[in-house]
Amino acid sequence: MVRSPVHISYTASGGVVTDAEGTHVLLLIRPERDEVRLPKGHVEPGEALADTALREVAEEAGYDDLEIVADLGEQLVAFPLNDQVVQRIEHYFLLRARTPHQTERPQPDDQQFFTIWVLWDEALSHLTFEAEHVWIQRARRIMEQNA
Repeated sequence: MVRSPVHISYTASGGVVTDAEGTHVLLLIRPERDEVRLPKGHVEPGEALADTALREVAEEAGYDDLEIVADLGEQLVAFPLNDQVVQRIEHYFLLRARTPHQTERPQPDDQQFFTIWVLWDEALSHLTFEAEHVWIQRARRIMEQNA
């Protein structure tokens, strides 16, 4: 008998974070998994998508003096993970770090993520996941329209 994979579904929210000048984008390096990605995480029950994005950026990257510039929308991402199929609705916001202030991060996040700031032109080439490219592209269009 062939077992069908277990499906896991959840919603995540995150941010494309720019510096105060809007010239650089924040990326997370996760060496343990050899990943470079955008900050995002699970939406907690009753939590608003924007609140999740702000919380996740603070937890994973430490930046907590943020403002929401725009809602970038959402997409469905599906991928295999061991003997499971994960279906995740990802929602992203364009965020601006008003200052370089960083708060203390929870220990698990502090140990697994390193932050880097890259120029817009470099961001796509660094990201591990193709699905995250759309967020950089949408955010950059908005930044260019607002310039």
